[in-house]
Amino acid sequence: MASCVIGDVKHQESASKALPINHRFLEPEKAVKTFTDMALWEKSEAYMEYTGFIATLNESIKRKPLSVDCKISDNIKKLLTLLEKLDKLIDEYPPMEQPQRFGNVAFREWLAKVKANSTILLQEMLELSLHVTICEIKVYLEESFGNATRIDYGTGHEMAFVMFLCCLYKIGMLDTEDNVATVFIIFNKYIQIARRLQKTYRMEPAGSHGVWSLDDYQFIPFIWGSSQLIDQPRIYPPAKFLEDDIIEKYCEEYMFISCIKYIKEVKKGPFAEHSNQLWSISAVGSWTKINQGLIKMYKKEVLAKFPVVQHVLFGSLLPIRRFPLN
Repeated sequence: MASCVIGDVKHQESASKALPINHRFLEPEKAVKTFTDMALWEKSEAYMEYTGFIATLNESIKRKPLSVDCKISDNIKKLLTLLEKLDKLIDEYPPMEQPQRFGNVAFREWLAKVKANSTILLQEMLELSLHVTICEIKVYLEESFGNATRIDYGTGHEMAFVMFLCCLYKIGMLDTEDNVATVFIIFNKYIQIARRLQKTYRMEPAGSHGVWSLDDYQFIPFIWGSSQLIDQPRIYPPAKFLEDDIIEKYCEEYMFISCIKYIKEVKKGPFAEHSNQLWSISAVGSWTKINQGLIKMYKKEVLAKFPVVQHVLFGSLLPIRRFPLN
């Protein structure tokens, strides 16, 4: 695993108050190469950091609509500006005319441009002392939007973006006061970009289980979105999330409802047939139980699946080494 040095020693050593001054950043690499390596992953620092990060943000946004008044720091604004630039870049690469319906090859040009500019974009976003981190964190950003070869997108790419956010906390760019804005402004913007990419380039679902999966593309907005809905009296019992008037009224306030709206826009036929898992979830009696169940389901159906985890990248911030027991 190669270490990466950007800038002089002074800047390297002052990279982050959240890390030791002699911390060496590493270019992330794959480490789960066989099914037996899954045991390393499930006991690793990366696994504990990642699942803990999801749980922390899950708690931070509990019972809150997207319109809640939250702190928007300068660093959140800088991160949002980066995402807005990626969003606008889609306009420069319209879909090409091609015989096949799915997987428009223009996506490859868009993603190549993103990767070519990721270092510059992160340099613009981060203060100079944090530029030494770019060689490590940029890979997670680049992996967040889909695969250029297959022109597909799935929960592994979503996972890369959440790991990118986790890394921004670990280097000290974001802190606990940014928790709500990280989900409601940054992650919500990311989901909007991901949906636009899916529609614009007709991206295939990556590793979809078809009708038996929660969703073709996403999982985490259902977790965080269900946390928002805890004790929301107007969307109770939870089965109300299937009602068209509820969807139209609350899709801008709750990520879970926004996900349901998107599914109904892109899929035809009875909801119970094309989204059986979500249909089953609607019968659960409380949003608290749904939220807890989705976290367990995510660990079992995404984080415990070798086809997903074989693509996860590990560096110094999210290491594969065993999580210390003491």
